[in-house]
Parts: sequence; C-alpha cells; structure tokens
Amino acid sequence: MGRLQAIAVWLDQRLHLTKLFETTAGHTVPARSGSWWYVFGSATLVCFIIQVVTGILLALLYIPSANEAWLSLQYLNYQQPLGWYLRAVHGWGSNFMVAMISIHMAQTFLFGAHKYPRELTWIAGVFLFLCTLGMAFTGQVLRWDQDAYWGLGIGAAMMGRFPLIGRELVALMLGGLIIAGETLSRFFTLHVFVIPGLIIALISVHLRLVLTAGINEYPEPGKLVNKETYHEEYEALLKKTGVPFYPKAIDKDITFSGLLILAILTCAAVFGPFGPNGPPDPTLINTVPRPDFYFLPLFSVFALLPPYMETFLILTAPVVGIVLLLVLPFLSGTGEKSARRRPVAVLSVIFIFLNLSVLAYLGLSSPWSPHMDAWSADPTPIEYVKNRTPLELQGALVIQDKQCRNCHSLGGRGGERGPALDGVATRLTHDQLIRQVLQGGGNMPAYGKQLSPPEVTALVAFMETLHPAHEPPARPSAVPAAPGR
Repeated sequence: MGRLQAIAVWLDQRLHLTKLFETTAGHTVPARSGSWWYVFGSATLVCFIIQVVTGILLALLYIPSANEAWLSLQYLNYQQPLGWYLRAVHGWGSNFMVAMISIHMAQTFLFGAHKYPRELTWIAGVFLFLCTLGMAFTGQVLRWDQDAYWGLGIGAAMMGRFPLIGRELVALMLGGLIIAGETLSRFFTLHVFVIPGLIIALISVHLRLVLTAGINEYPEPGKLVNKETYHEEYEALLKKTGVPFYPKAIDKDITFSGLLILAILTCAAVFGPFGPNGPPDPTLINTVPRPDFYFLPLFSVFALLPPYMETFLILTAPVVGIVLLLVLPFLSGTGEKSARRRPVAVLSVIFIFLNLSVLAYLGLSSPWSPHMDAWSADPTPIEYVKNRTPLELQGALVIQDKQCRNCHSLGGRGGERGPALDGVATRLTHDQLIRQVLQGGGNMPAYGKQLSPPEVTALVAFMETLHPAHEPPARPSAVPAAPGR
C-alpha cells in the first residue's frame, strides 16, 4: 500500500488529478440541483457512451459498400454470435438518446436554465440536439434497406427544392445525382467520424460552460434573474447551501443512468434490432417506408399536407425553428425562471410534445409522399401502340408494369423527375438506350439487375418508336445517313 500511495502521489504531482477532480466532479453545486429533474443531461451522456462503444464493435464487421452493407447486417443478425443483440443495443441506445436529449432540452427551458448567464450553454445544447438527430438519420441510412433508400430519396427531394443551390446540395448529399456506393460511403463517414467528433467537441464545450457558469439553481417562484445581481446571489447560494457534486448530488444521476442502461438492454433483448428490411431496390416503388420514431412527425406532415405546401415548409420551417431555439436566450434572458410563473412556456412545451406525439402516431399509418403509383394506372396513349409489332407492344407493357411513368411522362402524363419519353428515340441511339437502362446515369438508377434481357430488348424496341413522324431516330455518328434523310 505504501508503494501504491507513492505512485499515486507521484502521478498526482505531475497530472494534478486531485485539482482536476475538485474542479469537475467535485465542484460545488446548489443542494436542490441534486433532483430527479436534473438527471436527463447525464442520461444523454450515458447513451452517447453506449453508442460509441457499440458503434466501434459494429464497425469491426460492417462493410460500408453498396453491395455488401445489407449482407453484413444480415450476417450480424443471423450468424455472428450475439451480433443481433449488439445491433439491438445500438439501435435502442439511439432511440433513448434522442428521447433523453429532447426531455433534457424541455426541462432546461421550463427551469429557465437558458437565461443569463447560461446563453452559450443552451446554444451548445441546441447544436448537440441537431447533431444527435444527424447521428440518428445517418445511422438509419447505414441499414441500406428499402427504408434507407426511400428515406434518402425523400431527403434528396427536399434538398433539391432549395432555390439556386438545390442541385449542388443533392450532389453533395448523395455524392452525385443518384443513390449509389458513394452515397453510402459519405453517410458512413458522417456517422462514424464527422458527427461523433462534433458531438465530442460540443460535449466538451457544454460541460466546460456548465462548470464556468454553474449548474442552474432550482427555480423558485418570484425569484427573478437580474444581470447586475445574479452572480452575487448565486455565489451566496453556493456558500449557504452548496454541496460537492460528488458524492452529495450525483446519487440520483447514477441511479437513473443505471435504470436507463437496464431499460436499453431490456428493450434490445425483448424487441431486437431495427431491420434491415428488404435490400434497396429502386424498382420496388410499391413499398411502405417508415422512418424511426423521431422522424415520424416530419414524415407524417409531408404525407398529410397538400403537396403545394411541402416546398414552403421544407424551406422555412426548419430554418425558423432552429433560429428561434438559438435566439431564445436573448429574447428571454432575464426575469422569472419558475415554470409556475411562466404559463406560456408550459403551454408551448405541452403543445409541441402533443403535436409531435399525434403526428408520430399518424405517421405509423399515413400514406407516404410522394405517391409513387400516381400514373401507373393511366393507359398508354393509343397513338403510341397503334401499328406496333408484338415486340414493341411488349416493351410498352414493360414501361407500364415497371411504372417508368412515375418518373417519365408519355403523352403529357407522368412524372417530371426524368425527361419525357415522347422523343427519346431522337436523343439516344439504340446502344445508348440499352446502356441507359442497364447502367443508369444522371438522375436514373441502374435497372440492369431488375430487368431480364428479353424485357430490356422489348423496352428498347418500343422506345425506338418514340419519335415524331417527320423526324428520324438518332443514329451513331459513325453510321452515314441513308439517302433521302
């Protein structure tokens, strides 16, 4: 013991561990801050630690490749011993982390902890909340299943609506104009390196601000925040009722964190991991994708509101919401802290959580937007099938059955994501049509694995008839034009 004590003293003299402990875990806090209302911040940190540990273990087996990602998750679920449980703990840890940080922000707002002098503490917390949502979204994408594919499609459609820079934002998000291997690589980098690094940096700043500004005192009705006298009053409160955070005020944090870990482990064992569902397939448009619970309200809003309102909400609602959260400490930085004297604040929190809950419930059953079968029931215009050969008619059926018209119009009816097919034969040669169908390009995914060779032959044969009567189809530049053309 004497030798161990000597080693401890030697390390303490060089690393100043005692002083570090006294200024962090041992710092003085108001006695009433050791309350059950103050446990959600530490609970969020515990969830993040679980995410880091389980994420590192998952990264040892996950293959961030478009061809192997889904298969690697199947291997974890069904072949790797306890791989399913590791994925379940990671997934449920994500859900609990979003829930804990949401409750923590609501509690902070209701207790007036965003007011002077803790404005920067609140702002750092807002960015932590946004990064947590970013981690959740990128994690869902890494499942690389149908939900991930169509979630990315909807996300890209939202980004593309930004004026002037929409196309560039989509390319930045997807690594191009289509969802492919580069897309998965980018989201893997964001999920594993970029966003966790930002969260660690923000947590460091957030904890530093908590230590410098102090833990918010338990609000009392009638006790107002005054910038001129607040620091003196807070120091007097610490001298009168202050206790060290460890061991006097940390007991409830430890108890709640222990129960939280038990809840995550139990949910993982009982409910199992999230997905993956079927592998991503752009031709399976009659799917019913659903995001995880924290994005269900947003999903429900876009599914239920009229389409003409979507662009306005996409471009304004997130920006307005984030700006309001960031300027809140400056709009309401002094005055009453107690929720008993702030009925507007209480009603606002109730209204927000009630709306989010109702929208999330509706999102479980609401039809998803966009309606991908919008034109699949429309018949092919008669002028496009009149006097066609059997092979060409079969190609028209392929276009109809594979619902190509959800992205391409024909006869003025169809989607606008891709170019109209009416004059496609004047733009692309026979070989170019085959290559476009098989390999994709631009905004179009590759259909080489979804169509059989006879279907491709029939499809191209029909598309070669799609040109005005007075205009010949395109031909390779090396082939000379026939006489009279």
